[in-house]
Amino acid sequence: MKEFFGKFATNMQGLGEALKKNVPFVLTFLGIIVALFLIALLLEKLAQKKRGVNEKIFTTRKVAMIGMFSAIATILMMIEIPMTLFAPGFYKLDFSELPILVGTFAFGPAAGVMMEFVKIVLKLLIKGTSTAFVGELANFAVGCSFILTASVIYNFKKTKKAAIFACIGGTIVLTVFGTAFNAVYLLPAFAKLYGMPLGDILAMGAEINPLCKPNSIVSFVVACVAPLNLIKGIANSVIVLLIYKPLSPILKGDLKRAKEKKVVVKAEN
Repeated sequence: MKEFFGKFATNMQGLGEALKKNVPFVLTFLGIIVALFLIALLLEKLAQKKRGVNEKIFTTRKVAMIGMFSAIATILMMIEIPMTLFAPGFYKLDFSELPILVGTFAFGPAAGVMMEFVKIVLKLLIKGTSTAFVGELANFAVGCSFILTASVIYNFKKTKKAAIFACIGGTIVLTVFGTAFNAVYLLPAFAKLYGMPLGDILAMGAEINPLCKPNSIVSFVVACVAPLNLIKGIANSVIVLLIYKPLSPILKGDLKRAKEKKVVVKAEN
């Protein structure tokens, strides 16, 4: 226990130092979080209106479930699989979006953004930041591009067909946005953060992946980043499509109603 609190204190000290050095960046990060949350809230209200539903965006049950799914996502975020077959070792696959997508399908886009945010906060408290919040912003923004797209499509029409289209749409946006975000912002930011030429990072990709051309950021993100995002989107989507329907009644507290419905169906048959 003493060791845990010691490590926690060290993380807090590191976060404090990173915050002092990057106040403008952190404020921008918080602004992006607020903006995405408001967008999600608006889209969820529009979806509810279209479906003729009038319910609270956040209930006590939803808040509790948001906390649970965020905790699961944080644990999965710590389990990373290096994609060294086609990308440098710092690109890793994790399944932290899996519980968040399940929770977002059940509770809406606003809940999804909240889960992404809480996941990042928990990760910072447990492990701190080694990228001065740059990596955390990337994870949050790319994650939201996936879950927001999928959940908005699904919330307008909650059918199995809509869920499939939602996952396809989310995967496409994740791949396109994540790839472009790496090229425009993330790779230059990491090069500046670690004080190394961007060309050195691009050279790492060229050594591993023959499709990468030296000093070409476009070929780097297309050959290394796009496949990673595509794999992540497809893997999470397939698993969610397989498990969401059986979990849905439990998540929404409708287990008793679901059982009664099955009994009626059997009786009619």
